[in-house]
Amino acid sequence: MRLDKFLKISRIIKRRTVANEACDAGRVEVNGKPAKASHEAKVGDKISIRFGDKTTTVEVLTIKETVRKEEAATLYKVL
Repeated sequence: MRLDKFLKISRIIKRRTVANEACDAGRVEVNGKPAKASHEAKVGDKISIRFGDKTTTVEVLTIKETVRKEEAATLYKVL
């Protein structure tokens, strides 16, 4: 699954266009390397996102095409 789509489905970032822009601006890293929006997100990846001066790091637990709002947090673990 594309990285920008995973960020949207997991509700880490609310909109896919915002996720895409964050990737293009270099604010998203996967396993310590800058990642483009088209990067394939895989189980076990560690995704770091910079929001201003705060950095959030999550680990991908599962990949699903669709998920309910209540279950979105089960796709990742905050590190």
